[in-house]
Amino acid sequence: MFSVKEKQQIASVIEKTLLDLNHPEMPKEKPRFNIHIDGKEGWSWADIEPNWVYEDKAPGVNPFNKVSREIHKKMEEKS
Repeated sequence: MFSVKEKQQIASVIEKTLLDLNHPEMPKEKPRFNIHIDGKEGWSWADIEPNWVYEDKAPGVNPFNKVSREIHKKMEEKS
């Protein structure tokens, strides 16, 4: 759904927001998060992780599709 650049922009804003809260239960750097965004179509979605998990290696095109399918499959199996 989003381009790699857009995902990186979103991840940067989320990380900054989390760290700016200075919550006592949050790490002081490299907060871990995963965000799943559903688009307006069933096939339209995006999974976003922190930029630092890629260690300056930009992810390829649609790197989350396989992971997302596995997560949804596990969720369906639990239902």
